Amino acid sequence: MHRNVLVCVTQQKTCENLIRLGVKLLNEVSYDGNSNLYVIHVVNEKDKLLYNLSDGDAIEYLFEITKEVGASLVVKRSKDVIQTIADFALEKEITHVVIGSSNDQDSSKSFLGKLKRKLFGVEIIM
Repeated sequence: MHRNVLVCVTQQKTCENLIRLGVKLLNEVSYDGNSNLYVIHVVNEKDKLLYNLSDGDAIEYLFEITKEVGASLVVKRSKDVIQTIADFALEKEITHVVIGSSNDQDSSKSFLGKLKRKLFGVEIIM
């Protein structure tokens, strides 16, 4: 059995916990050589990628953590963040998505609700 895990992060250094959860999910199954861990950060096209130096430090920190755990870090710019994540997940045959919790997670109009509709059948873990 293989798992392809996608961890969705922001530029916050607290995202290390989400990445560690992704590693744990990957390690729960016997490694068959086909399992992968991806970390993705999607920036809205209207926003600046690096608002200031501290954001640059955060991206560098994410790069170091992903390198340490053997994950692939992907940074994308998009008009539609949710669709970009969904497209990447489908392309990489993602089985599990790890995201941070949000206040409006029960709403069908929330980020989580929209992502769940795009990734029907993919396990989403917060």
